[in-house]
Amino acid sequence: MCFWYEGPIAVDVYYFPSTEMEGDVDNIVKPILDAMTAHIYKDDRQVVRVTVQKFEPGQPADFANPSKILTDALIGNRPVTYIRITDEPFGEVM
Repeated sequence: MCFWYEGPIAVDVYYFPSTEMEGDVDNIVKPILDAMTAHIYKDDRQVVRVTVQKFEPGQPADFANPSKILTDALIGNRPVTYIRITDEPFGEVM
């Protein structure tokens, strides 16, 4: 029995570090995508769009319609990595 999704997907990664981030933001993408392979989707080749952004302390983080989980991340203790996956990768970007 297969539990993973097999169609094209988009992944949004928002990182909220507790202090100014020392490394490059692109370094957090590959480990996240690889970790979700065979759990969320069958193969990371299905990922057709990735959006990554860091929100360091003091930097504005305005979202039009944040989910409760994202809202909790915005007001909670840092660091937080928020990951959103959608099976509508060609739709509007959040």
